[in-house]
Amino acid sequence: MLVSALLTSVGINFGLCVLFWTLYSSLRKQPANYHVYAPRLLSDGQSQGSSTFRLERLLPTPDWVRRAWQSSEEELLSSSGLDAVVFMRIITFSLRVITLAVVIGVFILLPVNFSGDQLHDVNFANLTSSSLDIFTVSNVKDGSNRLWAHFCAVYLLTIFVCFLLYHEYKYVSSRRISYFLSSKPQPHQFTILVRSVPVSAGITVSDSVERFFKEYHPSTYLSHVVVRRTNKLRYLINDTKKLYKRLIHLQREPTASKSQPGSFFGLFEAKDDLVDHYEKKLEDLEENVRLVQSDVSMAGEEVRAAFVSFKSRYGAAAALHIQQADNPTQMVAEQAPEPHDVYWPLFPESFMRRWISQLIVIVACILLTALFLIPVVVVQGLTNLSQLEIWLPFLKSILNVAFVSQVVTGYLPSLILQLFLMMIPPIMKFLSSVQGHISISEIIKSACNKVLWFTIWNIYFANVLSGSVFSQIFIFLEPKNVPARLAVAVPAQASFFIAYVVTSGWTSTTSELFRLIPLICSLIRKCFSGNTNNELKDPAFPYHGVLPRVLFFGLLGITYFFLAPLILPFLLVYFCLAYTIYSNQFINVYAPLYETAGKFWPIVHNSMIFSLLLMHAIAVGIFTLKKLPLASSLVFPLPVITLIFNAYCRKRFLPIFVAYSAETLIKKDREDINDATTAEFFNKLVAAYQDPALLPMQYSSDSNRERTSLLSPV
Repeated sequence: MLVSALLTSVGINFGLCVLFWTLYSSLRKQPANYHVYAPRLLSDGQSQGSSTFRLERLLPTPDWVRRAWQSSEEELLSSSGLDAVVFMRIITFSLRVITLAVVIGVFILLPVNFSGDQLHDVNFANLTSSSLDIFTVSNVKDGSNRLWAHFCAVYLLTIFVCFLLYHEYKYVSSRRISYFLSSKPQPHQFTILVRSVPVSAGITVSDSVERFFKEYHPSTYLSHVVVRRTNKLRYLINDTKKLYKRLIHLQREPTASKSQPGSFFGLFEAKDDLVDHYEKKLEDLEENVRLVQSDVSMAGEEVRAAFVSFKSRYGAAAALHIQQADNPTQMVAEQAPEPHDVYWPLFPESFMRRWISQLIVIVACILLTALFLIPVVVVQGLTNLSQLEIWLPFLKSILNVAFVSQVVTGYLPSLILQLFLMMIPPIMKFLSSVQGHISISEIIKSACNKVLWFTIWNIYFANVLSGSVFSQIFIFLEPKNVPARLAVAVPAQASFFIAYVVTSGWTSTTSELFRLIPLICSLIRKCFSGNTNNELKDPAFPYHGVLPRVLFFGLLGITYFFLAPLILPFLLVYFCLAYTIYSNQFINVYAPLYETAGKFWPIVHNSMIFSLLLMHAIAVGIFTLKKLPLASSLVFPLPVITLIFNAYCRKRFLPIFVAYSAETLIKKDREDINDATTAEFFNKLVAAYQDPALLPMQYSSDSNRERTSLLSPV
């Protein structure tokens, strides 16, 4: 890729970033109707201001940037929970790593690379049309002692990253424990989920669960709630809610009359008649819901799974970590999520069904990974003008135009790749939902892992190795050739990844200020539903879409900092933007839908360890190709030390993210003994895990009250 094409890509994306930033700074001061980007601000009345439009409000203000940059962890904790605090720690961790990499890479390694004389055919008089290889390690002469600077840089960054990982793992672990100790009693702390409940003839699932736990956990068992099949009921409830919203909207309309669907030749009927029609239909739907709820409550609709609650946290933990039945595939226990975090649809009731669904998801992920190589090949073709002219000869005259060729080779490839990547997080979320996870948080964590490794394989390795899926697999089947192949291929893709950071990083992060996709979806819903009232909804933060991108950019920074340091300033700008924008979004836009208490951090730790190991493999290949065998040999202790460090962290910190210790649980249980609200909490705990679809609902009376209030005189 030419330097001029890269500069074109940077210029286009920089202009988009400035546009988004300026518009957001202006719209924050406007009245009312921009609820998509800041629903929590509007719901709290913080950005309402005057209801009139003022021209001076169009002038952007940097105040929100200052407030976002100076936000404290306690402010984030109170507004968005511990998960938001941990996410921002991930950003600050990445900022520290990239800052050190910039200091070493840009101020030490970049001059060393640029002053090399390995590449003799570079036209320094016309640098804009020359390759970026002169800024990479490829320009250092083979066997040169200057390569020892790169060797020392690899060692220094490895030590620094491991030190930061240990510090952050320790800090997040302590915050997780302190967050648990300071929390009020929560239903999920006293409850486990039991699957594959064995049922004898003539005995219901509820009776089987009650007999088992009263016999084997008599002193700690409190109550249980059996899971029931409610998928059909949910569809009926959704239809009822939609009709209720249409009815309320119709009652609030100022127009005198509406045409009822199905009326003779579209004749108009009185608005009151149409309202009466909808109210009657709503009452019929509610009656159907009550009948179906009654049918579902019968024993025949039971799923062989139940939420079992205990009198203490320690009692629930003891039941969770002990095998309940002689057959390990029966009475399988797992920690219950928060009641509002339960994912009721697609509830797998047996061990075998869950195991089969996991196998199907693995196969689906492999197929998706293979199919995604098609757009990757297209993108690689766009970066090569000669290849593109062979594929599409009729475009040869257009591609000869300088600006067109710069846009096609510099901006278009990363943009196309980003558009395809936007479809991956929703797909992975769906695959995780059918995998058998019981909670939304577990679905998001699973999707986060899938998106991360999908991105590493299809964006990093597929672009670097530039071959079919079979040739890529063949390369990794010969481990001795992996370092050498990566050492040749990775530096050659530096310019592509710089453009990718600018497109996927800068532009996507600044567009987060507007949340463009939710805005478009909101406008479409209004057009088709006719609903013009602003319903403020607090969206949940899309960890499965954002966190993999952050970790992937961290991988790029670690693996490229000694190969092509020119990418580091672009990554530094991205992480600065991410810190400011996501801090603002957590405080003003997103509301926590669930709380994992920092369980995303192990994903971060594993990703950083993989990045270090990948950097070590590339370093071995680089020093071997550069005919510096001593440096190549001295790199080998680094992956060994890194793996030992990882094993220590897994033993020292990971158990804290799996379960709380007996010390912590008993200490918390003892605090509840003197709490006057404990008895009331246990009374509510009995019905805390009741399926929301089985709760009574009554919309018709609400619509009647709405109609009365609208017709009553002021």
